[in-house]
Amino acid sequence: MHKLIVTNQPEMIPENIPGVEIISPRKYFSNEIFATQRNTRVFNLCSDYRYQSKGYYVSLLAEARGHKPIPNVKNIQDLKTTSIIRSMTDDLDEMLQKTLKQIKSREFVLSVYFGQNISKQYDKICFELHKLFPVPLFRVKFVFTDKWVIQGVRTIGLNEVPAHHVDFVKSAAAQFFDKKRYSAAKEETSKYDLAILIQPEEVEAPSNKKALQKFKEAAERAGFFVEFITKDDAPRITEFDALFIRTTTSVNHYTYRMARKAESEGLAVIDDPSSILKCANKVYLAELLRLAKISTPKTMIIHSDNRKEVAQNLGLPCILKLPDSSFSQGVIKVSDEEELKTELKKMLDLSDLVIGQAYTPTDFDWRIGVLDGEVIFACKYFMAKGHWQIYNWKSDDKEEIEGNFESVMIDEVPNYIIDAAEKSTRLIGNGLYGVDVKEYNGTAMVIEINDNPNIDAGIEDCVLGDALYSKVIDALTKKIHVRLGIAH
Repeated sequence: MHKLIVTNQPEMIPENIPGVEIISPRKYFSNEIFATQRNTRVFNLCSDYRYQSKGYYVSLLAEARGHKPIPNVKNIQDLKTTSIIRSMTDDLDEMLQKTLKQIKSREFVLSVYFGQNISKQYDKICFELHKLFPVPLFRVKFVFTDKWVIQGVRTIGLNEVPAHHVDFVKSAAAQFFDKKRYSAAKEETSKYDLAILIQPEEVEAPSNKKALQKFKEAAERAGFFVEFITKDDAPRITEFDALFIRTTTSVNHYTYRMARKAESEGLAVIDDPSSILKCANKVYLAELLRLAKISTPKTMIIHSDNRKEVAQNLGLPCILKLPDSSFSQGVIKVSDEEELKTELKKMLDLSDLVIGQAYTPTDFDWRIGVLDGEVIFACKYFMAKGHWQIYNWKSDDKEEIEGNFESVMIDEVPNYIIDAAEKSTRLIGNGLYGVDVKEYNGTAMVIEINDNPNIDAGIEDCVLGDALYSKVIDALTKKIHVRLGIAH
């Protein structure tokens, strides 16, 4: 990746930053080499970011050229609106009060230089503010009424740094550019930047640690610089070219918001927000599959007006599902009228609509992995010991919470199972999906479509091995190339 520092004060930049070219705004505007250069990160260190100033146009042209500017125009504009600033910093309130409690005056101005302040006691809050506002240099004005609040944030140029801060700013800049995200040693062979979103403490994550490492290795072989990120890195999403979500997704959740933000900023995204919306709600899926005439267990959308008709329509036992359930949680089997009445009341208190399905017992469910319309893996997920589901969360024996599995060669899967998986995913989009299918009386019954399917080392990769991870990375690369207009 090419790296440019654009500034009208090159003397303020530390010398000999490896892999970085320092140029003036005029050169960036007028030299055709920079206009046509691809895969470029632009660090905009101009002295002024006012609307229609040179600094503003550096970031604006960088975006038009498909470069990655820091800051981008949206970052610059966000700092002009107090309401936006306060909404973005709401989560920092407790830290702000603790950090500033010793200050006796009613006003305080904090200078943030590449995420640092000359006084170490403010480093933590500077780091957090810099994550929210990825601008190299800015000042934050705080005022105290009944508590400390941010009155405003203003970007500053290198020319506004006090003389006695210059050496510190140069040191902070050197540390900033030495970070692994920007170091030449890491990026000299990297074509693109990939963020893999994880939740380190998640118990039932969609990929185990070994699989995450396999994804990282596959991406690096394909020329990506890879960073594992968490929800705390949401403000930095624009620094990347692609986002790959490997934590359980949900609509009213940070995973959806990050996917939506990434897509709006032009990143290649798996899972894309549309797929999350469609797959996360079982009411939507039930109606979608019904209208497409895709075979499922007999299904009923239950609400307060038809709750007394469930036993008659579905028979007993039957299955009740909360619309946003996952990993077999929020899914129960009811055996008689009294249990049906009790459990349905609990669910309808949580959701106006509930899914009911006829009980369709099988020894295993097929999980068919589909990527960009192509089947990439097939597994049999067997029911947990003595249980009717793959997961038995009530088991006292941890070894028996989850059933066994069997990876299967794709050409050994019945054609009608493959056809059902491919047809159902075409209703959702062009992403990565896991389709749960029951093989029942010689027919394929689609149970659900998952936008965030498990890909664990030692399970889903048993047939393809490392090639499975490469297929996913290749799909992300194709999405980037489509955005950039590059033939793949």
